[in-house]
Amino acid sequence: MEETEKGGGGLSSPWGPAIHSTGSWQAAASLLPAEGLNAPGPICNSCASLEAKLRDSSDSELLRNILQKTVKHPVCVKHPPSVKYARCFLSELIKKPSEGSVTLSESTAIISHGTTGLVTWDAALYLAEWAIENPAAFTDRTVLELGSGAGLTGLAICKMCRPRAYIFSDCHSRVLEQLRGNVLLNGLSLEADITANLDSPRVTVAQLDWDVTTVCQLSAFQPDVVIAADVLYCPEAIVSLVGVLRRLAACREHQRAPEVYVAFTVRNPETCQLFTTELGRAGIRWEAEPRHDQKLFPYEEHLEMAILNLTL
Repeated sequence: MEETEKGGGGLSSPWGPAIHSTGSWQAAASLLPAEGLNAPGPICNSCASLEAKLRDSSDSELLRNILQKTVKHPVCVKHPPSVKYARCFLSELIKKPSEGSVTLSESTAIISHGTTGLVTWDAALYLAEWAIENPAAFTDRTVLELGSGAGLTGLAICKMCRPRAYIFSDCHSRVLEQLRGNVLLNGLSLEADITANLDSPRVTVAQLDWDVTTVCQLSAFQPDVVIAADVLYCPEAIVSLVGVLRRLAACREHQRAPEVYVAFTVRNPETCQLFTTELGRAGIRWEAEPRHDQKLFPYEEHLEMAILNLTL
């Protein structure tokens, strides 16, 4: 299947490349018209008086009001604009509250280039929501993400939680290439860039193979927080993940061990049981985080998802 840009949560056609939001404009995305985009007609321009407010605000209610006065206005519903016109209008609207938005390029295929890491999985969205609701867990701290995939969770944390440094990591070369592109796409600079914004976190994209990485290599990261999402997809991955967590504990022998949060979708209870069993064998304690309240991203609400807080 051909690869294109799309939003991992499915907010793509007919608007072109989708934008994942960690902030205000998610309300806008939820109100986009679902049909009638090919008919000709003018789009209501009632939002002109709100331009100044929009320029300085990231409030979701404001965006909702703008959409109600434009694309959701009865006149526009009855006489929808062309796809091209609607796309231009929404693109401009999306650009306004840019601080709380994340732009993501990923594959349209679940498996591409021999990996599942080129798309965003549900637990990554769930973990991003939890992080936005709990920013103190990341503010002014160094975060290491294991198996970053397309990078949605990390980009959300970088933009909304103000970490001191963020390390995206994965082992697949194509995933790492896409990660670097998504970092730059969101206006963040990689650590080697001398023009980096000092107000932004130091961002690194690192190649990290859980099976071969050493305690010495992990020590160089010095993370305060370690996160991972949707990486419990097979027994081999679980064993490898627990192994790298044990090495992370060992590399900070005389310092406080990093806090660890692992998010996953409960697709197979046996897989989850294997994970907790392996944690017990490694002497790693765990407790489940309470479910969070806010729903910012489009994923199936019936899915059972969890976040475990591990004590190394």
